[in-house]
Amino acid sequence: MKKFFQGFTANPKNDILAGMTVSLAMIPEVVAFAFVARIDPLVALSGAFIVGLITALFGGRPGLISGAAGAVAVIFVNMIAEGHERGLAFDTPVENMGFFYLFACVILMGIIQVAAGYFKLGRFVRLIPHPVMLGFVNGLAVVIFIAQLKMFPVQAGTETQSAFSVFFSDLFSWSSLTKMSLLVAVTMAIIYLLPKWKPTSKLPAALTAILIITLFVIFSGMDVATIGSYIREGGGEGLKGKFPTPNLELWENLPLNLDTLAFIFPYAFLAASVGLIESLMTMNLVDEMTETRGDGNRECVGQGFGNIVSGLFGGTGGCGMIGQTMININAKGRGRLSGVMMALTLLSFIVFAAEYIEMVPIAALVGVMFVMVIDTFAWSSFRIMKKIPKSDAFVLVAVSVITIVADLAIAVFAGVIISALVFAWENAVRIRARKKYKEDGTKVYEIFGPLFFGSIQAFNQKFDIKEDPENIEIDFLDSKVSDHSGIEALVNLVNKYEAQNKKVKLTHLSPDCKTLLIKNNEGFKDIIEESIDDPRYYVMTDTPAVTE
Repeated sequence: MKKFFQGFTANPKNDILAGMTVSLAMIPEVVAFAFVARIDPLVALSGAFIVGLITALFGGRPGLISGAAGAVAVIFVNMIAEGHERGLAFDTPVENMGFFYLFACVILMGIIQVAAGYFKLGRFVRLIPHPVMLGFVNGLAVVIFIAQLKMFPVQAGTETQSAFSVFFSDLFSWSSLTKMSLLVAVTMAIIYLLPKWKPTSKLPAALTAILIITLFVIFSGMDVATIGSYIREGGGEGLKGKFPTPNLELWENLPLNLDTLAFIFPYAFLAASVGLIESLMTMNLVDEMTETRGDGNRECVGQGFGNIVSGLFGGTGGCGMIGQTMININAKGRGRLSGVMMALTLLSFIVFAAEYIEMVPIAALVGVMFVMVIDTFAWSSFRIMKKIPKSDAFVLVAVSVITIVADLAIAVFAGVIISALVFAWENAVRIRARKKYKEDGTKVYEIFGPLFFGSIQAFNQKFDIKEDPENIEIDFLDSKVSDHSGIEALVNLVNKYEAQNKKVKLTHLSPDCKTLLIKNNEGFKDIIEESIDDPRYYVMTDTPAVTE
């Protein structure tokens, strides 16, 4: 409990200001994702508030910012559309039924995430290789950059005009594009230069830049896109909302049966998986930047409870958001208070200060996001590309590209699979056999390297069964039988020698290997030689490990 409260008292000033900055940058991002999922922006903002607050309080990574993320939002698009159609097909038709399916799906998503934390699946994020982490960061930075470019107003061109010609013709005229581009540039300049000027070095640069640009636009009367105009142009009614309350309509309209469960479960499982992957990857990134360590299992539970409550209160699902988290970390937000402040400030904007927040220019927020993209992208990856193994370089590039063109979860899974295959291949070719003869004519094979499913073929090629003498000894002092496939390969090899009426002796096997070999092959008792310096390790198999 003492450690929990330390997360609120370590540096409250920085956390409060960082949280306020993030809340401003959160609004257009969440609203954009709401438009993608075709839901009311206030539903997404409510979800961002609830998930952000609960994960900040109970998650496993202080400083990590959660909200209604696009990686999760896109999963619900088809489900909502199909849900509307299902509702109209009921005996008593229900309009907008897809939204009720959405809230139920978010609740189930949260339950799956809590279960993942309970069964300690969060630890597996530690198995993600560093090249996958770099690819994830670079790919997501590019995705966020492209999303910000879509905020720029560009007039439609004619059939003979290319997109570039339209862009540059707009840029070099006093158009909305020119105004926004200049404001974005000024915002970025303020963020970079403000900390270098000693009298203002302690001011939160991003928040100060947003305030300066907002005041300039208001007093100059410049006609540029604002948060309010962006929401209305997208089909929303504005930012003004109310305090989230339990969604009783969910239980009145949603049929609680196996058919509903079968419909929402695939979406809930995919959303839970994507949400946890993005959250845990972001947690890993914050761990590296702050040189501290978060709790992956606790983060799974925190994300899960946040989504359960969000669904119950009529909010959409969410997860850790790398962009907002990087803004928070760069603004020196390190504790739980920064996430709590983000959520409370966001709620205050919606309930009490909507008309003022709607005046904030989109350009100021895009400028903040551009700075975040520059700071997040792992520029060192260009420098190290020629210094790291080609397989690692391939994984880095592959994960980056897949993240951009497909999906974050697919990219991470692909990166881990490629890395695992490369690891298996490299270890498969490392197995060696040194051959020598004893004075009595016994041929000794001294094995070096791991014997597992990937190295079986190379292992078998080391032996010349037909030409070997009558007595064979296979020494595993410098080798390790890693899995059940290795055990089976050893059994098959011995059987082949015995079929040629030759005697085999196995030396320096671990107690676990001996037990597994003898269990289904009684004759192995006579060919396994006991030794006081046998190695001690366990074989990866379904059979329980031997303990003494």
